[in-house]
Amino acid sequence: MRSTMRFIALGLAGAMLAACGHKDKDAPLAFVPADTPYVVANLDVLDDDTRTALLAQADAQLPSQLAQMNAAADRLAAKDPDGARLMHALTAEFKDKTVESFAASAGVNIKGLSAFYGLGLAPVMRLQLNDPNAFEGFVGRLEAAYGKKLDVASVGTQNYRKYTFPASGTEVILATVGKQAVAALLPADAAPAMLREALGLDRPQKSLQDDGRLDALAKAKGYQKWVVGDLDLTRALPLAIGGKDPLVGAILKAHAQAESAKTGEPVANQLQTSPSCAVDAARIAARVPAVSFGYTRLDTRHQDVRFDVALADDIGKAFAGLKVDLPGLGSAGSAPFDLSLALPIAQLRTFWSAQADAVVAKPFTCPALADLNDSFAKLGPAMQKAAIPPFGDMLGLRIALDTLVPGQGSALPTFSGRIVLGSNNPSGLLATGQMMVPALAQLKPTSDGKPLPLPKDMLTILGQPAWIAMGDKAIALGIGPGEDAKLADTLKDPTGDAGRMTRMHLSGAMYLDWLQVMEQKVDSLAAATAALNKSDEPPVDGDSSSDEAAQAAANAAQSKAQFAAMKAQAERVESIDAEMHVDSDGMVFNTRTVLK
Repeated sequence: MRSTMRFIALGLAGAMLAACGHKDKDAPLAFVPADTPYVVANLDVLDDDTRTALLAQADAQLPSQLAQMNAAADRLAAKDPDGARLMHALTAEFKDKTVESFAASAGVNIKGLSAFYGLGLAPVMRLQLNDPNAFEGFVGRLEAAYGKKLDVASVGTQNYRKYTFPASGTEVILATVGKQAVAALLPADAAPAMLREALGLDRPQKSLQDDGRLDALAKAKGYQKWVVGDLDLTRALPLAIGGKDPLVGAILKAHAQAESAKTGEPVANQLQTSPSCAVDAARIAARVPAVSFGYTRLDTRHQDVRFDVALADDIGKAFAGLKVDLPGLGSAGSAPFDLSLALPIAQLRTFWSAQADAVVAKPFTCPALADLNDSFAKLGPAMQKAAIPPFGDMLGLRIALDTLVPGQGSALPTFSGRIVLGSNNPSGLLATGQMMVPALAQLKPTSDGKPLPLPKDMLTILGQPAWIAMGDKAIALGIGPGEDAKLADTLKDPTGDAGRMTRMHLSGAMYLDWLQVMEQKVDSLAAATAALNKSDEPPVDGDSSSDEAAQAAANAAQSKAQFAAMKAQAERVESIDAEMHVDSDGMVFNTRTVLK
């Protein structure tokens, strides 16, 4: 069943790559309520060249992704043979096919409109089809592989399939309505009105298409219309803990019934919700009202994405104008891996102390949020401790790696590069380090950025030459041949502009190096685990060693498939850049991926 949903998600993603933006009365957004708490949809169409290039990329990655799915199915086989057969059947549907030809055989319109949204918190997916009969045939083949048919029900003349999850009190419904596929997760006892609206038999009084909210959001944030997402926390959080959402209510009721069977606690007692919960949820949501995202550029070589997190006015003001004097934060990184992270402890301590004081002065009264009160009560004293030097003087951290080489066997990887610690008092930071590491006491760096070699006994630990240098606002450590020549300029790199919090640069070659290191460590851990589990004793009845060996082999195959998929993607990457800043509207994350 999970694989069926995975296919639907694949269809949604494919359609989002190439959407037709005509606002007709049967477009998916015409079925989305204007007050939906969340939505991801496409609003326009990609040009043919870009769509063709993106499909070619997907085709290149498809073999490794299918291998990964088959490995996951093998891993699942012992516990859920029906589910494993379903996953294998799904991968078999792709045999000798491209993504585009698969979509055609399944009736999916990869140039169609799609929407993923909430009826309350219940997720609904609508996907345009080219051939509804082909889609029905595809689902039927998956049912046959699964080994059992889904239940069939109807609302009036509209048939739909459903699969019930008794433990959670929910059900998945799947239907072909006109030339659209519809899937939803609803309460098992969903009211007829909710079921009809999910299927699209009844339209919302005002739709998101009528409202134009996504179009306005895309224009305001600079999102292109190929994929736009919006999460309205002022709607979602009160639904989640306010006791009014049907899906959440069904899940809680199923849990309460299971608990009642164990303990005898009446179900009604467990389902009581304080009226204050909706009020407290709205209070929290007012601090972070919304999250949105979208592509700002998408073509054959560029994939630029922007995430926006709306913040309460006082939060934005606390950081939007803040300039953090961390060298490197103010310019794009030049090293193959270059990360600059602002950590202005003084300002962070002031901000979080104020938040803690506010909650202590007016605690949350919703029982479900009692832990938040405890957390904020502990946060205040912790922030006071954060003022202690040298931690209280910290401004941030920069890591710039020029090389990264996997170690042999179980050895650690070797690297060369620079580490920068920003501080309002670098001399005090060094003094603290000298107290902790007496060998550093002989070093007397000045604030001119001149590098000094580390003592020989420390070099023995590092296994290569290293230097330290100091500037007005930072201490820098260079590790590896030639890094001493870079320290002075590193300490002079531009510091952060107003609101800048993070910068990151990663070359495609370094990305592959990281993956190689990760894969090596995972393989080493798997080998060590296998050696520990290995037994020279002959198996006895009921011995699980053979099952454990089979599971370990399946895990290893899945891990290998996962890394193969990631490497296939990384080999096409020229560079990845990211930055995060705070402005008057909130927190903004920008990522830019350049392909070869």
